[in-house]
Amino acid sequence: MRKTFIGLTCISAAALASILGSHSNAEAPADAKPAAGAPPEMKLPPGWTAADMQACMIAGTPGKMHKRLAQAVGVWQGKSQMWMPGSDEPMKSDCTATITSIMDGHYTKAEIAGNMPGMGPYTGLGLYGFDNVSEQFVATWIDNQSTGMMNGIGTLSADGKTLTWQYTANCPITKKPTMVREVETITGPDTKTLEMYGVNPKTGKEFKMMRIEFTKKS
Repeated sequence: MRKTFIGLTCISAAALASILGSHSNAEAPADAKPAAGAPPEMKLPPGWTAADMQACMIAGTPGKMHKRLAQAVGVWQGKSQMWMPGSDEPMKSDCTATITSIMDGHYTKAEIAGNMPGMGPYTGLGLYGFDNVSEQFVATWIDNQSTGMMNGIGTLSADGKTLTWQYTANCPITKKPTMVREVETITGPDTKTLEMYGVNPKTGKEFKMMRIEFTKKS
């Protein structure tokens, strides 16, 4: 119960900071002070300090990594190639990705529509963010051709061009958790590639599942 209370209090603090306008698109400095506009009647929970509340507010303040995610906002046309395990011949199709900024810049949402060769119309929905507390990119993915959710953690390359995701999903063949690796690489001002790798349930080896070449619409 104590952990639940602490979590809810931090969420409430972050929400209050947003209402008061203390959230900004800039990363909060480590020595940031509580918002001067906080109402005088606001009281700290028993045993809490102003620094505790400030830590919660900083945890909920979008920074430069959230701006990095927001660079993808827009509509992208994709040329897709997909491989089945053990196959060298790709199945080709087109798709469209619409990426928007949500929750006042805290997250981005990606909606993908296309056709999965042999399986019909495909729609997918991804939510992406950067957790200031764990200092990691985080994501959740769902689509119309599965009933499970993929949850991932992302790592950004030193040059800021490649974002590598490690997702966990449940394999329908083995009935056990499996890893899905996704590599998103910026190749130009309005182009990027997305490559996805999975584990062959029969061999246990990684193979390339998909490659999409995206071009951003003007």
